[in-house]
Amino acid sequence: MTEIKRNPMLNWFNFANAMRFYSLAGKMIPLFWMMCLIFGCAGLWISFFVAPADAVQGNGYRIIFVHVPASWMSMFIYLVMAAWALLGLVLNTRLSAMMAQALAPTGALMALLSLWTGALWGKPMWGTWWVWDARLTSELILLFLYVGFMALHASIDDLRRADRAAAILALVGVINVPIIYFSVKWWNTLHQGASVSMTKAPAMASTMLWGMLLMALCFWMYSIAVALTRVRAIILERESQANWIRTLDEVSQ
Repeated sequence: MTEIKRNPMLNWFNFANAMRFYSLAGKMIPLFWMMCLIFGCAGLWISFFVAPADAVQGNGYRIIFVHVPASWMSMFIYLVMAAWALLGLVLNTRLSAMMAQALAPTGALMALLSLWTGALWGKPMWGTWWVWDARLTSELILLFLYVGFMALHASIDDLRRADRAAAILALVGVINVPIIYFSVKWWNTLHQGASVSMTKAPAMASTMLWGMLLMALCFWMYSIAVALTRVRAIILERESQANWIRTLDEVSQ
């Protein structure tokens, strides 16, 4: 008999099933927490004990080792959230909508952390906690988009309608991400330009760069671990009547 060859890519679609993804996420979460701890410890050590003081800003610049990764993640998470929301709209998959819902609180946290650390940096450097700078204002709008996404989803009782409405809002808000990124080039702002670029050498010492990249990896691993933990809770909530959920409850008891 002729053996039928199975496409290995099709196996990935099996994880669109909530039960299978719940199990997979449970196995992945400890790994991402471990990597978060490793990258975080290494990044903090280099950032605060190895990297030299800045020639102009002194030690006050070290806030960027938290500020910059938080800013990067606030934009990246929004794009990933919008991508999941789009998949949910196009393919009508419940898990995609759950992933978008799970990412929103972490993205909002990153946007808030970006604004807060930016204010701490801006006070000694600019002499004020806040200015209506193009980048700061667009980052604040990003925070409002995250909050709006969560509020809109929570305000609609029907989950399908809530998923669709929140997805549309997420997709409309994507236009704000390139505005944040390119704002320092498009407008005359107080915010300094990018110190790390894909097209030119970094404008900082190598130890500073390594500290920033390690902290960015730490924030990335944290975001994945928290999102997976949250999506498991959402799956339990939404699939509470499923047989496999009742089996989990019986086993836990």
